[in-house]
Amino acid sequence: MRKLIAIEFVTLDGVMQGLGSPDEDRDGGFEHGGWAASYFDEVQGAAAVEGLKSTTAYLFGRRTYDKMAEFWPSQPDENPMAAHLNATPKYVTTRTLNNCTWSNSRVLAGDPPSAVWDLKAQGDGNIAVLGSGMLVQDLIANDLVDGFRLFVHPLLLGTGKRLFREMDRPRQLRLVDCTTTTTGVLMLTYEPV
Repeated sequence: MRKLIAIEFVTLDGVMQGLGSPDEDRDGGFEHGGWAASYFDEVQGAAAVEGLKSTTAYLFGRRTYDKMAEFWPSQPDENPMAAHLNATPKYVTTRTLNNCTWSNSRVLAGDPPSAVWDLKAQGDGNIAVLGSGMLVQDLIANDLVDGFRLFVHPLLLGTGKRLFREMDRPRQLRLVDCTTTTTGVLMLTYEPV
């Protein structure tokens, strides 16, 4: 059975909104888009490339899928992330999208928790969830997340969408790995206890 790993870039106060560019996600008047750019270093780059080796599928919420599909298909295959994202199967949980235009992507039909469980039962390796905050909340609520790979940035934004929101009950995690980058980002790997 495949493992589902939530890979998330967050600030120290848990904000995950708009990490990539100023206009990535302005919901709620968010004005801090692009906050992660100055923290990227070769340590994070190497970790990303290493993570590709075990990733056999991606799972996205619709909004994250739309943003990813706008950018990655036009990136050159010399970029290992682009090559992997474009070639690897991608699944989208959505109630509003009927067709996927990005190569190797498709809508995950049916009740999301059941459909994700079925997806996990197919094949080996990891299913990576990138971003997709609302989806991650649903996956946590249904005990479908097998691990968290968090990139915690030394930054407090004070506003924005948080990765972890209200939950029906506490969930205990075990720290598996911790690496510090040259820019002070903590790369943390957790598994449920």
